[in-house]
Amino acid sequence: MLIDYPGLSKVKDSVKKQIFFGNEPNAELIAILSVYFVQGILGLARLAVSFFLKDELSLSPVQVSAILGIVVLPWIIKPVFGFMSDGLPIFGYRRRPYLVLSGILGAISWVSLATIVHSSWAATIAIALGSLSVAVSDVIVDSLVVERARRESQADAGSLQSLCWGTSAVGGLMTAYFSGLLLEHFTTRTVFWITAAFPLIVSAVAWLITESPVSKDEKDDNSPNIKHQLQQLRQAITQKSIWLPTAFVFIWQATPTAESAFFFFSTNELHFEPEFLGRVRLVTSLASLIGVWIFQRFLKSVPFRVIFGWSTVLSTVLGMTMLLLVTHTNRALGIDDHWFSLGDSLILTVAGQIAYMPVLVLSARLCPPGVEATLFALLMSVFNLAGMVSFELGAIMMKWLGITENNFELLWLLVLITNLSTLLPLPFLNWLPADNPETETSASSNHAGQNLLPNLMSEFMLREPESKVVD
Repeated sequence: MLIDYPGLSKVKDSVKKQIFFGNEPNAELIAILSVYFVQGILGLARLAVSFFLKDELSLSPVQVSAILGIVVLPWIIKPVFGFMSDGLPIFGYRRRPYLVLSGILGAISWVSLATIVHSSWAATIAIALGSLSVAVSDVIVDSLVVERARRESQADAGSLQSLCWGTSAVGGLMTAYFSGLLLEHFTTRTVFWITAAFPLIVSAVAWLITESPVSKDEKDDNSPNIKHQLQQLRQAITQKSIWLPTAFVFIWQATPTAESAFFFFSTNELHFEPEFLGRVRLVTSLASLIGVWIFQRFLKSVPFRVIFGWSTVLSTVLGMTMLLLVTHTNRALGIDDHWFSLGDSLILTVAGQIAYMPVLVLSARLCPPGVEATLFALLMSVFNLAGMVSFELGAIMMKWLGITENNFELLWLLVLITNLSTLLPLPFLNWLPADNPETETSASSNHAGQNLLPNLMSEFMLREPESKVVD
């Protein structure tokens, strides 16, 4: 005989409301959240990869920057994976097999790095394979979220996406500090072995996804649906109101980065230990959340042109404080390298996040009803392509300036150029909408924006794009 305890029922309702944002915590939801959590927790190996390329393979800052640009390629062609999943079922299923395969690919990637990778080309392939694994799982889990979101009421709009982004953020925060701490006690290859276990969680939870086999009729119906979707997409991207803002953000994101050079400077010149770099990652992760809160609390109703213009100028000015560190001026001022780096990272990350938030809001605004998910994936591919260009331009500049793993004589000039380059898009501010983002949105597009914005935030957390001032 089952006894219903009123207190237990209240606890369940409270957990559902407070932790799951009103979503029913069933097996499929747990599976979806597990995939997002794994995507966040894979940051555990981010520092290990940097040290592996620098110390184990003895690569230069130029080579590391070039590799980091190449391995983002799977994220550039992300929409292709969406079309494959929709149009090419495996054994009659569109979602489960792709999740299983993505987990296996991820595990193979990290095991390869832990064992057989001994050259730059092998490392590039292995890291790109891991990037492919996350990109595929992200496409599949996004499609599952979109399907569930269609059943949400207007009052609950975006609750599932917010829950997914929060889960990914928690995974990232949990590993930010430990990514450095583990390297104090284990080799990079051991960290890769540990990381290899997490993608297998994706393969395991894939079986919890509720999915019916695709019938022959559904397969036949899918082809015209895809054609119709492509027609809608073509109509959308040919509109000036969509491609001009996208071009602006591409230019803003494609300016060169000094990230790889600064990592070598931090470890070889300043002798920062992995544990401290993990502490910096934790501070910057928390600072990103602070930046999100500041934007949502005070700036979300500011017109795009105004906030883009002022945040870009402010970020560039604040980014110049890095010159104090690379020229050791902070020591003359009596400020220790470690404390200066922590404080600088905190301030620059908050500023960088505030500068990046309009990109997310704008992206949600650009997606018209009917092709939200497809256009969202395409916009992210464009932005990821800009990130690739950013790393490759950074590599070219490092080569020109003669910056190596031990020569940082002209690093100050690279920092100066990369920061000033963020001002290049400002003459094109009129490509952005002039209106207030809160006032011109219709009810239908507003609903689409509410659903897409947390997904964009999730993508941002996964990619951790270098914001031109946050190194």
